Amino acid sequence: MENGDKMTFELYPEYAPETVSNFVSLAESGFYDGLTFHRIIKGFMVQGGDPKGDGTGGSDKNIKGEFSSNGFAQNTLKHTKGIISMARSADPDSASSQFFIMDGTAANLDGNYAAFGKLTSGEETLDKIANTPVELNPNSGEVSHPTEKVIIKTVTVLEK
Repeated sequence: MENGDKMTFELYPEYAPETVSNFVSLAESGFYDGLTFHRIIKGFMVQGGDPKGDGTGGSDKNIKGEFSSNGFAQNTLKHTKGIISMARSADPDSASSQFFIMDGTAANLDGNYAAFGKLTSGEETLDKIANTPVELNPNSGEVSHPTEKVIIKTVTVLEK
């Protein structure tokens, strides 16, 4: 994070191979460097990875949604605190670069979003992000827009 805080994730290609490959490729290209967490809902999730910073952007590539409601049965990961998963629109194959990190449990997301890893260290960083003050997002009507920028300094892949 820009403030020096860190989070470490273990990624699970055995559950979501294309999702992990896409995330690693974007990270290694520097795509995520300098982007923000633009959507924060304490007790639910924090979302980032949008180059526009408002929830409407992505990379130049969409990937297939690797989750059971999209015909991909091998992804059995549950959306519990610390799980990282891909954001998408209503189209199940619209995931691109936006991701979210769970700050709670949301069983309704299980089988409907491509979870692909888990936080292994830095839970205090996740908690700090989740505690960022938020205001009404005029585009969505949701109280989730951070009142201060939460910036990702860099995403580094430690090993493959």
